[in-house]
Amino acid sequence: MSSTPLQFGLTPPATCSYLPTAQEQLAVLMSPIPHDHQLYEQLIAHNFRRSGNQLYRPHCAQCQACQSLRIPVNTFEPSRAQRRILAKAARANWHYRLQDNNLTPETYQSLFALFERYIAFKHADGSMYPATAAQLDSLLSSQWQPIKLLTVYQQQQLMAVSVIDTLTTSYSAVYSFFAPEAVAFSPGKLAVLYLLAEAKASARQFVYLGYQVDGCRKMAYKTEFRPHQRFFDGYWHSFA
Repeated sequence: MSSTPLQFGLTPPATCSYLPTAQEQLAVLMSPIPHDHQLYEQLIAHNFRRSGNQLYRPHCAQCQACQSLRIPVNTFEPSRAQRRILAKAARANWHYRLQDNNLTPETYQSLFALFERYIAFKHADGSMYPATAAQLDSLLSSQWQPIKLLTVYQQQQLMAVSVIDTLTTSYSAVYSFFAPEAVAFSPGKLAVLYLLAEAKASARQFVYLGYQVDGCRKMAYKTEFRPHQRFFDGYWHSFA
């Protein structure tokens, strides 16, 4: 970890975003603003995540359910079901690009239209509904961290987007959204498989998928990528 003293603040207790019967608190990095990627990479390896310009991790007194999950790129092997997802997508002319986050107004509008439909489909019962441009902007912007987009297409039609933080030895998937009509192609899992392929091609060590919470059904897909590692009790545990 950096030798510079770091200062953290605690958010007030609030209803947990993942487990509605629980309370959550976050430890948020207050200073210094982590302009260098080395500090960010050190912190993400200690259960931190980025949201906009902030770095945070759960700091709940009675719960340790939020476990950062990462996939070691060189040892990952797609399962039979994941190979079927890739083959089905290939037959239907799906492909992806990893691109810089320098969007034209037209491209931004197509992303927001997809984001809006995804939120209405997947999170109509949650705090993100209805989708707003401010929500998307918060995902696509940071003053110090370069952001890339993994865009997934069926022929020329945009079907899914993953917001990606590019670090020296890893990729971190910040948020993904997809077209509701594409659900039969498992676009969320497909985007992770594409990102793993890109990580291997660029000699990166890990792909981070955010927090795994075993009691949250919407996160269960992350555990299907094996082997993977989860951070709890102060270090990384391997799951074969």
